[in-house]
Amino acid sequence: MKRLFRQLCTRPINITSSQWSSRINPTFLQDRHYFTPSFDRDAKFSKVSDGDLAVFRDILGDNGVITSESDPQTVDGYNVDWMKKFKGHSSVVLRPKTTEQVSRILKHCNKRMLAVVPQGGNTGLVGGSVPVFDEIVLSTALMNSTLSFDDVSGIVVCQAGVVLQALDSFLSERGFTVPIDLGAKGSCHVGGNVATNAGGVRLVRYGSLHGTVLGLEAVLADGTVIDTLSTLRKDNTGYDIKQLFIGSEGTLGVITAVSLLTPPKPKAVNVAFLGCRSFEHVKLILKQAKRELAEVLSAIEFVDRGSVEMVLKHVSGSQDPFAQSHAFYVLIETSGSNAEHDEQKLAQFLEGLMRDADPLIDDGTIAANDGQRASLWKLRESVSESLQRAGTVYKYDLSLPLDQFYPMVDAMRARIGSKGVVVGYGHIGDGNLHLNISTPRYDESVFQLVEPYVYEYTAKHRGSISAEHGLGVMKPSFLHFSKSSAVVETMRAVKRAFDPNGILNPYKVLPRPAST
Repeated sequence: MKRLFRQLCTRPINITSSQWSSRINPTFLQDRHYFTPSFDRDAKFSKVSDGDLAVFRDILGDNGVITSESDPQTVDGYNVDWMKKFKGHSSVVLRPKTTEQVSRILKHCNKRMLAVVPQGGNTGLVGGSVPVFDEIVLSTALMNSTLSFDDVSGIVVCQAGVVLQALDSFLSERGFTVPIDLGAKGSCHVGGNVATNAGGVRLVRYGSLHGTVLGLEAVLADGTVIDTLSTLRKDNTGYDIKQLFIGSEGTLGVITAVSLLTPPKPKAVNVAFLGCRSFEHVKLILKQAKRELAEVLSAIEFVDRGSVEMVLKHVSGSQDPFAQSHAFYVLIETSGSNAEHDEQKLAQFLEGLMRDADPLIDDGTIAANDGQRASLWKLRESVSESLQRAGTVYKYDLSLPLDQFYPMVDAMRARIGSKGVVVGYGHIGDGNLHLNISTPRYDESVFQLVEPYVYEYTAKHRGSISAEHGLGVMKPSFLHFSKSSAVVETMRAVKRAFDPNGILNPYKVLPRPAST
């Protein structure tokens, strides 16, 4: 055991944010290929007038209204997503602090037929939080107060603009933690997490936000405030309206506050990083982990060798965790209340993986302290950003049955050939594959090889074309690969009921009608 699972202290993996810039591919800075809509701006929407700006300033004050005339650089920042893939042309950003202000803004916009894009931390991957044309950006950044916390139940109530990591720090001081963990936790907002039904690495332990969100407050397009901000675990009184807003991506209403059930902060956390030779072994490791680690298993992730090589190549200071390379890697995290019990449980599990005549793992390491745990996690979480720095990346977030999980990567690799590098990684514990195709610069021929094939493959195997990133403006035209026409029409009916004029985040989630 000691021979195989050596401690990480002799091979530290140190990755700091300051090291990114020295390895950025110049193409990333020069060859931006922004999404171009295949449809025109909807003529029913009005343009923002001086009179509208006067109304907004009356509601928010001068500091709450930013225009491209007064501060073009700041407004530009709200128009572009972090991947530099989607770019809008909004000339107005509104920054309310209260639900009442949001209500007054939307009431005016609905009356004037002004389209609005709600925006949180703007960390999405499908263009859901930036304008397509000239929609007004309604930022929740100043709605950043934690309103209450019950240290018995672990229920916290906060405004939508609270940054996830800030909320986790608040809870950590009180012995609790947030039930989701994302690579963008330092920037993403809680309201945006709920609006997109964000998943992340701890879903295997705590489930989705559909279960941990106890209540929310949202403002409809006409200014009506929907207050379901309950802190009750059980409330069986009719339709559970809050569920419609979770994952709605700002198309049904603007979420202004959230009530969240949070778990106690684990007292003991262990992280193991394993190398294995086949994806069949990865699946068997997952099977054994669910059975043997059970209640202490808090995350189980996988990355292929290509993903690791991207990090090693594009993140300065990174190191391979093992002397020899492996086809696949599995990161396992356990967390619980008893360090001795959890360590023994993990040790027995790892010994079992090596006991067979055909061991499931070929190498591995267990982090010995917080710094080493963070380094191993950083190796996994750096994959997405390293791909950005390699050039153009075509990113796909899929749910697939495990028997088709890596075959999807192999199929795409065969299809792309020498035109690009195809890698796969993701949340193996809940069947969520992040499929990425990297090319030095944007290549239309590669794009045509990828889409719609990636969605056709997913539909053929009864998967989902969006596991956790949502639909945004990138995927509505492909919704039929995951949802039947009857379901899509039901979604349209819900949209009409909540937002009859269609001013909230237009062009997103739902496919465009065939006649437009």
